[in-house]
Amino acid sequence: MLRADRPLVSRVREIRMRFWKGAFAPGFIQFRNQRLPMTFLAIDVGNTRLKWAHYEAAHPAARLLSQGAEFLEHIDRLAEGAWADLPAPRRMLGCVVAGDAVKRRVEEQMEIWDVAPSWVVSSATEAGLVNGYDHPTRLGSDRWVAMIGARHRLLSRGEQRPLVVVMVGTAVTVEALDAEGRFLGGLILPGHGIMLRALESGTAGLRVPTGEVREFPTNTSDALTSGGTYAIAGAVERMVQHLRRHCNAEPACIMTGGAGWKMAPSMSVKFELVDSLIFDGLLEIAHARSKA
Repeated sequence: MLRADRPLVSRVREIRMRFWKGAFAPGFIQFRNQRLPMTFLAIDVGNTRLKWAHYEAAHPAARLLSQGAEFLEHIDRLAEGAWADLPAPRRMLGCVVAGDAVKRRVEEQMEIWDVAPSWVVSSATEAGLVNGYDHPTRLGSDRWVAMIGARHRLLSRGEQRPLVVVMVGTAVTVEALDAEGRFLGGLILPGHGIMLRALESGTAGLRVPTGEVREFPTNTSDALTSGGTYAIAGAVERMVQHLRRHCNAEPACIMTGGAGWKMAPSMSVKFELVDSLIFDGLLEIAHARSKA
């Protein structure tokens, strides 16, 4: 008997466990002996939102079944909302930069399924990449996963060349990989929002509406927006120059992140915009670990 005074997440989990174990009807015993679908859940917990994608399998070519996003302040309703009708994943892998408290909240929502939470921690090597950070485990897991996704995206097209990976979100990161897949180093700079808030708090009279990107801004709103955009574009351009000189080859450039589309018109280097780069990386890591 299910106790009504138990938390809803716990009650839903018990119902699903009884289903999979054949507790509701004798006919489910035979169902238990069948091979269950090996679906895979990828989770990307950023500084602002949680994004998830449910795949047919933990394989780079797996079919996407469903996906969604939730602001961090609302993740406590995932089990009763977006995840309530989601078929139970057999495996899960995620990356989180929002801290342990947020990670625990996500794991509580996952209690509706019988799946062990697994989170990427940056390491010396993973899925064919070599981590050149002074202290590899201190590299942000989202940066590491994005680089893995970008590198394998090039390799799948038969391109083995230097690569610049850009993530444009709350913060901006610009990473450099050589043609052999070694992470050489990267830049971190504030995103548009942080730049504007820093100027507003540190300078009198700059609380103005968001402007447009102009070559020659003639008002404060446009000057602020253009300055932030060109600062990010300039960092990418400089990293491309560094990598071109270091490797003596023309680098590819792949960009991702919720604000990546804002940068597109202002970029001076050729680049590819890929929304799913973190999920691509999680699929590659999960697949590589399953073969190890």
